[in-house]
Amino acid sequence: MKVDCNAISLSELTQRITATIATNPSLTNVWITAETSDVRSSGGHCYMELIDKDESTGLAKAKCRAMIWASAFARLSAKFYATTGSRLRSDMKIMARVSVSYHSVYGFSLVINDIDPDYTVGDLVRRRNNIIARLQADGVYDLNKSLPWSDTPCRIAIISARGAAGYGDFIKHLYHNPYRLRFDAELFEATMQGERTSDSIISALERIMERIDDYDCVVIIRGGGAVSDLASFDDYDLACNVAQFPLPIIVGIGHERDINVLDFVANVSVKTPTAAAEVLIGRMAEAMTAVMTIGRQILATVTDRISGERQQLAFYQGNLPAMARNVIDRNRHRIGDSAVQMIKGAVSLSLARRADRLKAVHEIMKGAVTSSLARSADRLKAMDEMIETISPEATLRRGYSITRYKGHAVDDVDSLPNGAIISTTFAKGKVVTSTICREK
Repeated sequence: MKVDCNAISLSELTQRITATIATNPSLTNVWITAETSDVRSSGGHCYMELIDKDESTGLAKAKCRAMIWASAFARLSAKFYATTGSRLRSDMKIMARVSVSYHSVYGFSLVINDIDPDYTVGDLVRRRNNIIARLQADGVYDLNKSLPWSDTPCRIAIISARGAAGYGDFIKHLYHNPYRLRFDAELFEATMQGERTSDSIISALERIMERIDDYDCVVIIRGGGAVSDLASFDDYDLACNVAQFPLPIIVGIGHERDINVLDFVANVSVKTPTAAAEVLIGRMAEAMTAVMTIGRQILATVTDRISGERQQLAFYQGNLPAMARNVIDRNRHRIGDSAVQMIKGAVSLSLARRADRLKAVHEIMKGAVTSSLARSADRLKAMDEMIETISPEATLRRGYSITRYKGHAVDDVDSLPNGAIISTTFAKGKVVTSTICREK
């Protein structure tokens, strides 16, 4: 193999690359769009990685290291914050003016000379609009907005970070209201900044859902911050959960200039936590006013009624004696006649009832006497037959006779003295010449 005597060193090659890039005007001060990643600062300089992703797959199509030198970083950072309200960080879409740089040791990179912050703001708006369009297409955009409110929304579930200034302002304003209205508020703590914001708030909503009958509404509050700090609220899953939640939700996140997708789907959107408290106080004050109005109406109605009744009572008190006398006079004869008629009627009814009872008793006694007489007749007939059977006449007819001495029947001959004259009676006839003669 023949060696080429014209070979150059690697450093010489990198120098040629550097010179070529440096002298090519199409690689200097070029505006590009990309997404930031791994943003960090060191020694006054800012280092990051710029990524170009495929919108359909989310995969990186190109990556390149980039830096902002300290000489430009302070100025660009201030301009970016003034427009977006956020510091330059990872996961932001930016439009930057760059120049291609190549270093023989550190390799290929981009030097950022300028940033258009309006592009970043516009990207956030585009992202938010895409989420809203998706919610509308899914048919959930207006669900929470259409929910009716309780007449007295005093049971409040609060989603916020414990110890946050916004939460403290809300509680202070709510409980120290000028009407001395009483509220029952419970905190469901959640992360309100960073990548876990969406999942944390959704988890809090799920915990509230388990006790949904204990609350009248939900309040999601957070104090102000950088646009990047509030970007986590522009999330489809979070917005979808808020839109479909079955209790009215008040959103009070940030300051006057801050806006996020939750402001579009919540039942009520206000700019600050304090304003969220004002909404609840206002609704309770309206309910209190309505109750007081009804109370005054009831009092006026009752007062008028009592006044009228008192006048009527006084009229009756003044006229009652005369009215009573008139009534008595008008009804005295009527009452007397009525009493007589009532007495007559009562006597007639009583006599009729007694006559009916006597008639019934007569019939009963008549039947009893007839039955008794019949039974007595039967007994007399039986006795007559018995007497007839055992009478002396019946005995004589059977062939017997009756001997009498001095009118008494003789049943023992030894009771007769000698020479006694006896009479004998037969069934037919009587002999009175019999003389007793005993042999000596």
